[in-house]
Amino acid sequence: MTSKADQINELCTRRIAEIIPSREAMLKEFSGGRKLNVYLGIDPTSPHIHLGHSIPLLLLKRFQKLGHHVTLLIGDFTARIGDPSGKAKTRVPLDEDQVLENVHTYKSQAGKILDFDSKENPVALAYNSAWLGKMSFGKVLELASSFTVQQMLARDMFQKRIQEESPIGVHEFLYPLMQGYDSVALETDIEIGGNDQLFNMLVGRDLVNRYLKKEKFVVATRLLANPVTGAKMSKSEGNVRALDDSAPDMYGKVMALPDEMLWECFELCTEVALKEIEMVKSLNPRDAKARLAREIVTMYHNANAAEKAEAEFGKVFGGKEAPSRMREVTVKKEKMNIVELVIAAGLVGSKNEARRLIEQGGIHIQRPGGNGEWESVSYGDQEVVLENKMIIRAGRRRFAQIRAE
Repeated sequence: MTSKADQINELCTRRIAEIIPSREAMLKEFSGGRKLNVYLGIDPTSPHIHLGHSIPLLLLKRFQKLGHHVTLLIGDFTARIGDPSGKAKTRVPLDEDQVLENVHTYKSQAGKILDFDSKENPVALAYNSAWLGKMSFGKVLELASSFTVQQMLARDMFQKRIQEESPIGVHEFLYPLMQGYDSVALETDIEIGGNDQLFNMLVGRDLVNRYLKKEKFVVATRLLANPVTGAKMSKSEGNVRALDDSAPDMYGKVMALPDEMLWECFELCTEVALKEIEMVKSLNPRDAKARLAREIVTMYHNANAAEKAEAEFGKVFGGKEAPSRMREVTVKKEKMNIVELVIAAGLVGSKNEARRLIEQGGIHIQRPGGNGEWESVSYGDQEVVLENKMIIRAGRRRFAQIRAE
């Protein structure tokens, strides 16, 4: 068992990019013994919470275990505006129905990490529409008077857009004010968020000082990103590993992580002790990644599901067999163009993606009675004679079985 002092020390270091005003000041605040109001906000711009989100969620879990008052804030109002952070162009605003659809399973997904049902110290769930949706225009003007246009334009992304002559919506200036006011409404002592949220969180710090006359600590977490390319895990990058993925999909997606992201993911997205991670580094990359995949599937499913997912992965990618379960697609034709077939099977989202995979040698066919051999598809105009129980594979992890009628 680690001491409370050790838990606090790790809380203030692991997963952390920056603490404002300082790590030392926050440690001093902890030593006072006061229960702090801590929150993390997530905008439901997608139906899925992913491994990138798990980094601040795991940190929030640490605060909960230490007995502090913890809130997960769903930005159901701010999601409709759209956070401009890191965006090269104006986001398309979401309507209320889209937001409600996205947020539908957020509590159950976040509940894989946080304890909303704890008898001693449950995590509170809040929605910022509760105050932002009722805000008068006079209040908005009052908030807007707290900051200058020059302060907003100082953001790198806005400077880049000005240089590229890309439009900046007036509503994008309002976003950090809206997120900042969340800190006031929640009487926040500490806000947690990704390092890309630093500007917005600092706006909240200024507003807490102005309205509540107290300090607000900003805890910016590191981002799960490829250290070589700099690409972070996000919906826009198309590299999401969702917390509600099935166990086999989750295992396969973790195994597909670039090797250079392995140790970042171990440290940021798991609760494996740092000393143990150092020991895992003695393994070859594939075995270390398999350990990571088992760990993550166990966190979001269970150990038995992780064991089965690992066996399934070995069967498919080691022995080159098809998975035991896959989507089935009924086709009422004797033959079909391969591009149309993989789209009809739901294996790709567009003709361009299908053709690109074909050019890369990524589309294969396994016919019944063919001893498990895979035929490679070599050109996009190929007509495929359809057979019942024929299997189509796109890339390494997408399979579909054809039911020919």
